[in-house]
Amino acid sequence: MTGIAPPLPHADQSSLRPERTPEPERKTMHLRPVWIVLILLIPCLALTFYYSHFLAPSGEETDSFLPTTSYAFVLLLLNLDLIGFVVLLLLLSRNLIKAYFERRHRLFGSGFRTKLVAAFIGFSLIPTVLLALVASGLVNKAVDVWFSDQIEQVMRDSYDVAKMQHAGHITLAVNSARAISHEIYREDMLLTEHRDLLVAAMARKRTEFGVAGIEVFSAKMETLTKALDLDIPSTALDLPIGQLVLQVITGKQEVNAVQEAQTGRLVRAAAPIAASGRNGEIGGVVVVEAYVPESLLAKMEGIGHQYDEYKQTKAMKNPIKVGAYLFVAVITVLILFGATWFGFYVARSITVPIQRLAEATEAIAQGDLSVRIEAKATDEIGTLIDSFNRMTADLQGSKSEIEAANISLRHSNLELDRRRAYIETVVETIAAGLLSIDKNGLITNFNPSGERILGLTADRFHDRQANEVFKEFRLDLFQTVYDRMLADQRDTLTIEGPMEIDGRFLTVGLHGSRMKDEANKDLGIVLVFEDLTELIKAQKVAAWQEVARRVAHEIKNPLTPIQLSAQRLRKKFFEKSPDFDTIFDEATNVIVNEVTSLKHMVDEFSKFARLPTPQMAHQSLHDVISEVTALYRGAHKDIELKVELDQDLPSLNFDREQLKRVMVNLLDNAIQAMQQKGRVWVSTKYDTKRRRAVVSVADEGMGIALEDREKLFVPYFTRKKTGTGLGLAIVRRIITDHEGQIQAGQNQPKGAVFTFELPV
Repeated sequence: MTGIAPPLPHADQSSLRPERTPEPERKTMHLRPVWIVLILLIPCLALTFYYSHFLAPSGEETDSFLPTTSYAFVLLLLNLDLIGFVVLLLLLSRNLIKAYFERRHRLFGSGFRTKLVAAFIGFSLIPTVLLALVASGLVNKAVDVWFSDQIEQVMRDSYDVAKMQHAGHITLAVNSARAISHEIYREDMLLTEHRDLLVAAMARKRTEFGVAGIEVFSAKMETLTKALDLDIPSTALDLPIGQLVLQVITGKQEVNAVQEAQTGRLVRAAAPIAASGRNGEIGGVVVVEAYVPESLLAKMEGIGHQYDEYKQTKAMKNPIKVGAYLFVAVITVLILFGATWFGFYVARSITVPIQRLAEATEAIAQGDLSVRIEAKATDEIGTLIDSFNRMTADLQGSKSEIEAANISLRHSNLELDRRRAYIETVVETIAAGLLSIDKNGLITNFNPSGERILGLTADRFHDRQANEVFKEFRLDLFQTVYDRMLADQRDTLTIEGPMEIDGRFLTVGLHGSRMKDEANKDLGIVLVFEDLTELIKAQKVAAWQEVARRVAHEIKNPLTPIQLSAQRLRKKFFEKSPDFDTIFDEATNVIVNEVTSLKHMVDEFSKFARLPTPQMAHQSLHDVISEVTALYRGAHKDIELKVELDQDLPSLNFDREQLKRVMVNLLDNAIQAMQQKGRVWVSTKYDTKRRRAVVSVADEGMGIALEDREKLFVPYFTRKKTGTGLGLAIVRRIITDHEGQIQAGQNQPKGAVFTFELPV
């Protein structure tokens, strides 16, 4: 572990062997001086640094010509550091001289060792010396800056400013008390009839002078008024004041005092107030209070303490500078010494094996994997040689396997490329829209079918936050599925509903699935959606077919008694039955009643099936609502109508008679749901962003069953005994013809609410 040379080869040292010291003993003798110096030098350097920077500066100043104990101890440590530095230089020189003589005698490996040591020293010498020079310059500059006259002047000025700050509070209190005393005397504010003026003036003066408080006392030490700053702690303002007021009354002159509190310092200045019309008499006392907070006091004391510490530290300027120089020098020597020792050690360890490794490596580079190194060694070099031999054997045995694996990997990559291309083709060509979102919320894929369904290009989606895109294009249905899957940690979710995109109304079926890898790690969410608008239309056609079937059935029911009555009447007529008149009357009544019922049903269905074409006109929706609600106010005394109309709603383009029919149907349903008694709310609202009029009709009836909510607007569906099931279907037809939407929901706390929207 030192810079000594390795033992000489047997061929070169056979004649010298009796004179040599045994290798272990010789190595121990060479190691001992180095370790002794290092063990002594390193703690000495640490003590020098610690004592000169932390303990010595806190020593007390003295006027004695002799140095202080701290200063003398630092000098002693510096001398010890210098001695250790010189010893290290001698040891370093000894190793270099020894290497020089070994090279002159051409000992085996000496050339390589010399070059290696020279390389280590060369590589470390230039940066180390440069670092030492730069560090020395920086240390000198830093110490000079630390203890410059400018810094001392700044410290002194800061200390003076701190004292002036405290004196300023006293001056402020004294001058304020004097000015306020003169003003009270001049304005005769001590008079009883001017008491309100005194109170107002003191409050104004406290704010004007920026003091903590102003207190006015009579000549009998009675408190006339107080104007205190509520932000000042009460523990400071409640300090005793009677003694100060008594001194002013007794001495008839200004008095100031400084009182300490737990939260700061209170400066009080008291000035006498001359009595009106009585020369030399005192009519009262005004006390002005200035508050110095604890934080400011702490800073003032801290500045003084820092200034004292700075003056003490400045006395150690030269020892600190010398210690820093010496520390840099010792570090430089340690680096050079370590480089030299490491060069010798490495050279001694790898001189022979490195040559063989180089030759074997060259053979392997030329493609000969059968090369092996024969060397006897038990250290790390031996392990390296064994590992090298095993490596070449493994390389030779695995070469064919690697080639085969390379071919297999190439085939696997081609297969993966084909699969990826296939999957991309499927995604691009499926009829359903597909939108994928990664775990960070970024949209990564949006296929052409999705562009076609939504009418939006993919470049407006890619690499953007999903929440931002959904909000921008009002994809509320997508936002709902995405939020619910994130909130509930669901793997799948299916929902369908209406959407409006750029003025187009779509009915979309949306299915969300969570993507996971083989390790069940979350990769994001895939949203697959379809345009169900045409499907819904087909379902409506099927519903109409069902309605037609049921209407035909309902028509067939009254035809049977009509037929039977006609047959009975015909039979009795030909039989010349004596009771023909009675039977005629009964049969004709049955026929008339059934025909009337049939006509009523056909009329209702005809109204629904063949609504007239809307006669559109630009007019006020509020006029229609007001006209309809006016009819119901007088007709139903137990119904309370509450109408709330948005005055910002502009006029709309609609058919007045058809909208009146919508309102009549909705109000009739609401009144019947409440058994002709209760409250009905009618309200309008203007959605400025979507430019749509929103109308709501709410009641407090029994509400709508969940299973009936989807069937409300289907023709011929009703829960009422006397209903035809066509009222809400007609309402929906009218709203749809006006390019609007209608939906039903639960009113809170009870009842139902119907809401329809019309474009503005």
